[in-house]
Amino acid sequence: MANAYDDMKQYSKTVEFYQQALAIVKNSGDRSLEMGIFNNIGATYNESSQYPKALEFYQQTLAIAKELSDRSMESHTLGNIGFEYNQLGQYPKALESYQQALK
Repeated sequence: MANAYDDMKQYSKTVEFYQQALAIVKNSGDRSLEMGIFNNIGATYNESSQYPKALEFYQQTLAIAKELSDRSMESHTLGNIGFEYNQLGQYPKALESYQQALK
């Protein structure tokens, strides 16, 4: 459902459904799936130009990626974080995130 609302650019509905999924997943203990939902929420906020909110959810994605030692997702998320900082005009932080993504 969230993807359908996202395709229709109804971002508040998209986030609403992802939040519902997140509540269910948190009870299951599946941290990898939780990480994916945080990432999707961050992407939704990015698409709607709500960069500070996107950054917030990407930070949560990054924390779980580190916890799970998922280097691929960690690198991907650091790139997303760099993009958000760039959109916010915080260029030194953007550059730092991009450099960390390459390590």
